[in-house]
Parts: sequence; structure tokens; C-alpha cells
Amino acid sequence: MNTAATSSHPGGTDLRALLAGLSPRLHPTPRRFLFVSHDKALARMHEALMMFREDEGVTLIVDHDLEGTELVADRLLWAQITLGVESSLDAVGMMAAVSAALAARDISCNPVSAFLHDHVFVPWNRREDALDALAHLSA
Repeated sequence: MNTAATSSHPGGTDLRALLAGLSPRLHPTPRRFLFVSHDKALARMHEALMMFREDEGVTLIVDHDLEGTELVADRLLWAQITLGVESSLDAVGMMAAVSAALAARDISCNPVSAFLHDHVFVPWNRREDALDALAHLSA
């Protein structure tokens, strides 16, 4: 049953138009996912790109500064790819198509939807492969 209605959210909902206009953009700074207790989250909120509270604690996505810090294993570093197309929160299928394109290349992803744009976090060492996969998806 198709229950499509006009979206009250800004951004597009047409899947073909969204995929054609993905415009993926790689952020140059690696990111890290951190898990902290509820009482420590407030002190780190200023550095968070994203914060999500769960019953067990708080997940933060933060910049990882490569200068002056101890390098962590590549598997703990994530690349943030912002999808430049403005997608509605009501859009159906775009993130599923993005995830499937990355999965087809054996690239894990952690999608985050914000109000105007979607963001995909992929392993830092697979960032170029991920951009290539997304370029082929939008072609």
C-alpha cells in the first residue's frame, strides 16, 4: 500500500533525484566514536559532532586530531562522508541504497541523518573506496 504524502520536512523525497544528486563530500579529519557514562557526557558535549543517549551511556562522535596525539588503530578511525543532496527526513530508500552500495564492496558504514543532510561514517582506511562506490551509485 502506497501511503506517500507531501512531506512537511525540507529537502527532496524522490529517490532517483536524491541518488543523482548525492554529491558525497569527504571531511579531512578522522572521527572517533566514543562511549561515555551519562555523568561524563556533559563535560564532552562541546567537542561532539553527534551525541546519542542510550540507557547504558552516551555515544559521541568526535574529531580525532592526528597532530600531537597518540595514533589509534585504523579500525577505530572513521571517515565522515556528507551527502550534499538535501534529503527530507521523510525520504524513503536513499540510505538503504547508500548502505547497499557500500556493503557490495564490503565497507561497513554507520549512517547518521541530520535535518538537511545525511552523513555516512566508514572506516578511515576505506574512505576512497567508499567515495568511489557512492560516485558509481549517483552516476
